[in-house]
Amino acid sequence: MTLKTIEPEKVGLCPQRLQRLMTVLQDETDRKRLPGAVAVVARHGQVALFDSVGLLNPATGVAMTPEAHFRIYSMTKPIVSVAAMMLMEEGRLLLNDPVAKFLPEFAAQQVATMATGTVQLQPAGRAATLHDLLRHTAGMTYEFLGSTPVQRQYTQLRIGSRERSLAEFTQQLAGLPLIFEPGSAFEYSRATDVLGRVIEVISGQTLPDFLAERIFEPLGMHHTAFAVAEQHHELIAEPFARDPDGGVQMRVIDVRADAALASGGGGLASTAMDYARFLQFMLNRGELAGVRLLGPRTVDFMTTDHLGDIPVFSAGSRSLLPAGHGFGLGFAVRKHLGVAPVPGSVGTYFWGGLAGTTFFVDPALDLFGILMLQAPNQREYYRMLFRDMVYAALMD
Repeated sequence: MTLKTIEPEKVGLCPQRLQRLMTVLQDETDRKRLPGAVAVVARHGQVALFDSVGLLNPATGVAMTPEAHFRIYSMTKPIVSVAAMMLMEEGRLLLNDPVAKFLPEFAAQQVATMATGTVQLQPAGRAATLHDLLRHTAGMTYEFLGSTPVQRQYTQLRIGSRERSLAEFTQQLAGLPLIFEPGSAFEYSRATDVLGRVIEVISGQTLPDFLAERIFEPLGMHHTAFAVAEQHHELIAEPFARDPDGGVQMRVIDVRADAALASGGGGLASTAMDYARFLQFMLNRGELAGVRLLGPRTVDFMTTDHLGDIPVFSAGSRSLLPAGHGFGLGFAVRKHLGVAPVPGSVGTYFWGGLAGTTFFVDPALDLFGILMLQAPNQREYYRMLFRDMVYAALMD
């Protein structure tokens, strides 16, 4: 089952302006800055735009198709956050539960501080909670966000390796110091990977099995998984071999076979229409086509700011959280109509993936948009371009 398509003007969108978006994306592919892309814009539960441009695989010259499979990286995080909130609704966890209640390896964490030019370790003042994991205030980090001593330890340990299991990953990560006291700052991090392991421990299932059984099957997301089924390998979208802007091209993950690590923070592959089903479920406040996975108030709770006055820790994290935004439970959330350099209503929530995929949901306008592409170094540019041009197409 796919979402129903409709003429854009029937849901307050200008067809010529949506076409202009696709023309601009086509121009980007013609200039060899973008391999290819799939765009979805939906409003009032109906799809006003679902189109593709460019190439699926620049190496072979195969044309992009709306059915393409993309590495969605951190767009995995909202899905895993929903899984955790489903367990909360079932009474199987509390958000203020310490992580160590489910993963004992996190029971004696230490915080790294710099004193007289050397790193000193001291016991954490309070335990990181599941709430901290969901809003990235647990004291963890990503090694690519900076070069502090803790981040260098992440790199030396190859903490992002997909060759260790989720259980092995959390054991390794728990042995590394925290970058700040839990609850004292926001730092985008490997916390959602840890959350994935918590889900495994509570449910008694692997994370791939839990997501497939409890979210993907009920929502009809048949092309979302940690590996692309063999019969769909020819539909995997690929980036350029070399960065068109001359930078160092990021190596993307191999989604043709299962990795040992089921990364709740960045391991899924999906299609534009599968992810559209997930976003329509969110926009419907927890329900799609008669299937309810979350209560409406839980969705509202997830998509409001949970940081308040908590500061952003690093410049790397600040670049991911635009001015005028906070962070909820798995999503960045807009707090002001202005301030940010892209349009959007108060309450709009969004996130994106390292290879370039991005989405936003605007509940006030009953609108969402998805842009799927594999252009790692250009992702910020296309995310903002897409948002600008979708809002320009709104006519009411």
